[in-house]
Amino acid sequence: MRLAKYSANGNDFVIFHSDVKEDRSELAKIVCHRQEGVGADGLIVLLPNEKKADEYDFEWQFYNSDGSHADMCGNGSRACAHYAFNNGIAPAKMRFLTGAGVIAARVEQNTPKSAMVESELTPPQILEQEIVFNGHTWWLINTGVPHLVRYSETIENFDIEEARELRYVYNANVNVMHITEDGNLRVRTYERGVEDETLACGTGMSACFYRAFKEEKVQNNIEVYPTSGDTLYLGYNGKTITFKGRVKKTFETEWEV
Repeated sequence: MRLAKYSANGNDFVIFHSDVKEDRSELAKIVCHRQEGVGADGLIVLLPNEKKADEYDFEWQFYNSDGSHADMCGNGSRACAHYAFNNGIAPAKMRFLTGAGVIAARVEQNTPKSAMVESELTPPQILEQEIVFNGHTWWLINTGVPHLVRYSETIENFDIEEARELRYVYNANVNVMHITEDGNLRVRTYERGVEDETLACGTGMSACFYRAFKEEKVQNNIEVYPTSGDTLYLGYNGKTITFKGRVKKTFETEWEV
């Protein structure tokens, strides 16, 4: 089978398309393994639009590196869109079905190796606002998947062991954010399924942005800087969060199953 490797601001994914819909949890664990496989944060499989519905171009399956399913992944949605456009599966403006619902995406400044890609995520939902843990107040927000978010005086103040504990208590990803002097955000994220800090998490950055915006601490269009050091552009239109940044195609390879 032919696989492609994509990176979206430090989040990396193995991607391929297939006509067959089946459980690929074990394949995800194999190909995402950093030492014995291709190595990635997740596996994305593009599938035909089974329902032939007009509202989307194709479906996806998303697996974390441990083989678990995830309904949504912000950076994954942008990498998926670039792959779909590169392979003639969808036009530059597309919609595709995820576990969280239909996602809209747009590919800009495209080359086969790189593009700016914007995704419009599903409407965010605030699940809880008064979770107090170790003296900090966390919000639980669903931006396609659940995220715990809190403010931090410095972005270096991110306790991985605390994040790991919270992840299992609330079955959610865990984020800390720092508001910069110019009103933008720095974000660090611990992701379930990867079970460690990742270089970037799109839905996590979106959840942080949404809390800060709702509390009127940032404007409705800002820059967000994940651990990778890249720049993402987030906005809120009153209903959904738009999420834009550069995607890179790293390589393609033949994988012998």
